[in-house]
Amino acid sequence: MQVMQMYLPFCGIAISNAQLFAASRKEYDRSRALLEVVNDLFEEQTDLEKVVKKIMHRAQTLLKCERCSVLLLEDIESPVVKFTKSFELLSPKCSADTDNSFKDSVEKSSSYSDWLINNSIAELVASTGLPVNISDAYQDPRFDAEADQISGFHIRSVLCVPIWNSSHQIIGVAQVLNRLDGKPFDDADQRLFEAFVIFCGLGINNTIMYDQVKKSWAKQSVALDVLSYHATCSKAEVDKFKAANIPLVSELGIDDIHFDDFSLDVDAMITAALRMFVELGMVQKFKIDYETLCRWLLTVRKNYRMVLYHNWRHAFNVCQLMFAMLTTAGFQEILTEIEILALIVGCLCHDLDHRGTNNAFQAKSGSALAQLYGTSATLEHHHFNHAVMILQSEGHNIFANLSSKDYSDLMQLLKQSILATDLTLYFERRTEFFELVSKGGYDWNIKNHREVFRSMLMTACDLGAVTKPWEISRQATELVTSEFFEQGDRERSELKLTPSAIFDRNRKDELPRLQLEWIDSICMPLYECLVKLNVKLKPMLDSVTVNRGKWEELHQKRLPSEAASSSSFSSSFTMSLKDIN
Repeated sequence: MQVMQMYLPFCGIAISNAQLFAASRKEYDRSRALLEVVNDLFEEQTDLEKVVKKIMHRAQTLLKCERCSVLLLEDIESPVVKFTKSFELLSPKCSADTDNSFKDSVEKSSSYSDWLINNSIAELVASTGLPVNISDAYQDPRFDAEADQISGFHIRSVLCVPIWNSSHQIIGVAQVLNRLDGKPFDDADQRLFEAFVIFCGLGINNTIMYDQVKKSWAKQSVALDVLSYHATCSKAEVDKFKAANIPLVSELGIDDIHFDDFSLDVDAMITAALRMFVELGMVQKFKIDYETLCRWLLTVRKNYRMVLYHNWRHAFNVCQLMFAMLTTAGFQEILTEIEILALIVGCLCHDLDHRGTNNAFQAKSGSALAQLYGTSATLEHHHFNHAVMILQSEGHNIFANLSSKDYSDLMQLLKQSILATDLTLYFERRTEFFELVSKGGYDWNIKNHREVFRSMLMTACDLGAVTKPWEISRQATELVTSEFFEQGDRERSELKLTPSAIFDRNRKDELPRLQLEWIDSICMPLYECLVKLNVKLKPMLDSVTVNRGKWEELHQKRLPSEAASSSSFSSSFTMSLKDIN
């Protein structure tokens, strides 16, 4: 016993020393981890998602937790808490134990509101700026137990802290859930997490600022490019068309679905466009100043580039076909006057400042347009913004006499019309349209049904060259193909890429087969559906059928050896369809 009493103090000292060593070692590891965080954050400041993923990975390693999330505020100046971006990371152990359906929802979702659990705590921290450390979530009244149960992930403990920028503004929150050892987060964890988040705030803020600078540069670059290429029309031009006698619809032939796309010269197209506005009653109904209308049309024409296909003639032809469909099929009785105005203006503006290259090329080349608008419907967003820029130019606002509500509604409809010419959007919405028509469930009183219909009309007019008589259709096809080949040449020379079949001039002999795929995959189903909706449009479908037969004849003249390769070609063409726009 006496020996034991003498020995125990030494044991206590040894244990105490071991504990001190373990604590100091832990603090050393944490300090080293913080230094690594700093290094990580300042090593990568160009990609927000990469920065945040590094942050979450470090936080999860530091605090040994099951989940980590970072939520960024949409507007740091707004008193209303609304998160615009959210990022989530699950530990390997958590991922293995979590239900597959929940994991899929996390992996596929980019929206905080879609799946994020415990949003009540995140919003509380973002609004108060105070950290929240909950050791037993189900015993805390601030915790949303119902959301936890729905998610399928059981939360035991929560540590959530605000993320500040260098101006001491809250830009988001960081949150960790459930320590892996089952214990609650202690004061040491909270202090570490708060210190960690200080560096996170700096890294995120720097990345956001970098992105803003990059977008500002892209915006300036696009603006300078536009200014250097385009100019507004002259007063002499405006006076000329203002005083001109505008031919009747019957003289111009613009009410004919089979109108010759190449029959009018550039000035005649302006007078024909003026006639469409007058004939549809838009000048009278919306009190459009005639001189302003002339000026606007001439400036729109000037803001189309001299590219082979997506030029002013194409814009006019799309508008003419819309006019013919509206008047021939009686859609004027279905659509409102505001909708018709948005469609006509949308057709004339839908390819403004087109550069002869598609969205995929903008993304691949990292153009200023892609940096400014992103990689989704890049050009279509640019076309719409360009249309707005012209309308806002002095003496060009043809909508000046609309009421504030009509103006707001019209601009929304105009944006929908122009964005609808993105083929990606067409693919997303056409199934819904086809099913509604085939089941006889189209209801013109339902807002979404009208929107889908307008989108399909825009696509039908944009692709309308395929509905024209053979010689006209073939001439248009040769123009668009030549423009595609020029893009393919640039892909090969500038980007060092092998262009897909549609853009490869080395495969120009395969044009008939390309057209068969194009007609069967995209055009025919759309026009067949439109005819089901309105039989008066059957002449359009008849022309598509005739033109398909002509391309089939040309295809059959190809050598048997080339025909044998059609299977592999068809596959490559299908893969390239979404690349066309």
